Parts: sequence; C-alpha cells; structure tokens
Amino acid sequence: MVTRKTKARAKTARKGKSAVDNQLAQAVTQSAQKIWLAGLGAFARARTEGDKLFDLLVEQGKAIRSKSERAADQALKTVRSQADATLHTAQGKWDKLEQVFEDRVSRSLNRLGVLTSKDVDALARQVSDLNESVRSLMGGGAAKRSRKAPAKRKTARAKKKTVRRAAK
Repeated sequence: MVTRKTKARAKTARKGKSAVDNQLAQAVTQSAQKIWLAGLGAFARARTEGDKLFDLLVEQGKAIRSKSERAADQALKTVRSQADATLHTAQGKWDKLEQVFEDRVSRSLNRLGVLTSKDVDALARQVSDLNESVRSLMGGGAAKRSRKAPAKRKTARAKKKTVRRAAK
C-alpha cells in the first residue's frame, strides 16, 4: 500500500512540474517576442527620426562647446592675473634684495676706505675751485691763457697733404 501512494504522489508532482514548465516557457517566449518587436520599433523610429535626433545632438554639442570655451577663457584670465600678481611680488622682492646687496657692498667699501663716485666728484669740484683760486691770486692774465685751448699741431701726414696740394 505504501508503494501505491508514493507512485500516485509522484505522478501528480510530475504533472505540476510540467504545468509550471509550460507556463515558464510561454513567458520566456512572450518576453523574447516583445524584445524583438521593441527592437524593430526602435529601428523604424531611428530611420524616421534619425535626422532630427542627429540635428538635436549637434545643437547640444554647440551649446556645450560654447560653455566650455567660456570656462576656458575664464580659467585663462584667472591664471594670467595670478601670474601677474606673482611676477609683481617677485619683482618687488628682487628689487629689495638688490638694494640690500648694494647697501652692504657700499658699507663694506666705506669700511675699507674706498671712495665712492660722489666722493670723487666732490674732490674734483674742490680741486677745480682751488685752481680757480690759485689763478686769481697769481693774476688774471694767467687764468685767461690757461683756459684757452691749445692750438692743434699738424701731424706728419697732414703736413704731407698740404705739401702735395701746394705742388699741384
């Protein structure tokens, strides 16, 4: 008896499995047909609306390009202004460094007793003033003669030229 009940149960279980399998097969077939039809519909729509879609994509591309150009220009302006500010700062620091260097060299030369160009100019003025004083003390005539430019002497070459001209 036990064997009869298990065989009956197995038959009913097989019938239940085959019904589920049939339903699953139908669902897969219907799904595949829907996917196929959707693909055909997309293809047909792309053929009819392809040019419109292409033109729409071109317009969107133009808009994005103009936005990116503006962003690039703005970035370039920012970089240039930062570079100018950095250059200005660096130039100021370089000038300051140069001034510090000049001051230190000047102090070192003063410690060593080396005269500056201002000192030499002052001494030249003093010598010139002393010469004027000496000339005025010695008499006015001597001062006039010394200020006169000396006459130019002819060189040997210039003398030969004048001799040749006279001979012609």
